[in-house]
Amino acid sequence: MSDQPTDLPKNLHGVFPYLVSPTTADGRIKTDVLGNLCDDMIKAGVHGVTPLGSTGEFAYLSREQRTAVVTATVEATAKRVPVIAGVASTSTADAVAQAKAYQALGADGILAILEAYFPVKDAQVEAYFRAIADAVDIPVVIYTNPNFQRSDLTLDVIARLAEHPRIQYIKDASNNTGRLLSIINRCGDKMRVFAASAHIPAAVMLIGGVGWMAGPACIVPRESVKLYDLCKAGRWDEAVALQRKLWRVNEVFARFNLAACIKAGLDIQGYDVGDPIAPQTPLTAEERKIVEGVLAGLA
Repeated sequence: MSDQPTDLPKNLHGVFPYLVSPTTADGRIKTDVLGNLCDDMIKAGVHGVTPLGSTGEFAYLSREQRTAVVTATVEATAKRVPVIAGVASTSTADAVAQAKAYQALGADGILAILEAYFPVKDAQVEAYFRAIADAVDIPVVIYTNPNFQRSDLTLDVIARLAEHPRIQYIKDASNNTGRLLSIINRCGDKMRVFAASAHIPAAVMLIGGVGWMAGPACIVPRESVKLYDLCKAGRWDEAVALQRKLWRVNEVFARFNLAACIKAGLDIQGYDVGDPIAPQTPLTAEERKIVEGVLAGLA
């Protein structure tokens, strides 16, 4: 691949819901449900969508299922908003193959995730993300989540990756907002920061973030977009008031299995997304009532 990006979406920003992967009991991807969800997200004003993120249960899907998810998302969005497809593997070669395949399917960017069974040193972590970015001609968002990964990205590795022409963004789910500010201070515009559900989005926007990529935006897309717009307009009093209200969703999201929680929320809203993929289990009736209560409180 060339060193210069070609035909890239300019300045990814705003609200990117992590889409669920709707499935039948026998594992078929419900492409019609996913298409309707994408259409409704776009009508709600989201700035892009991310299939195969954590909420999309990428770790539980087969290659064929992941391909079906990306294909359905690309077709449903029809280039109205960018599609940033998740790529995850313990193998560099497999991750590269996924990235190439998703670009060929029409993805506008890659969300690069490193899975690890054995610990991996900094040099190998860096090489993994570079290999993905070298393999495609679309932007790469690097994703770090210390809660799930055995090998995190250090600030030094992030700073070096920021020099790559296609690695322009990071989604950090470290629970450490100070780390986000360190990334912003260290890398400047070379590495734009997206918040995760573990962060308070308004706070991340205040320190220089460009938006958030998170599962909860699937069930509160309009409110999430409104919060982003208030932050961009500098209407911080209103933004904080809305953020306090929306934080109840994040609190519930953090209490329960993330995919089960968002799938339950969408099911409550009328989307037949199915259960989380086994061995995960759906929310209990009591847990579901908690989600219902939070959604009712936002109405």
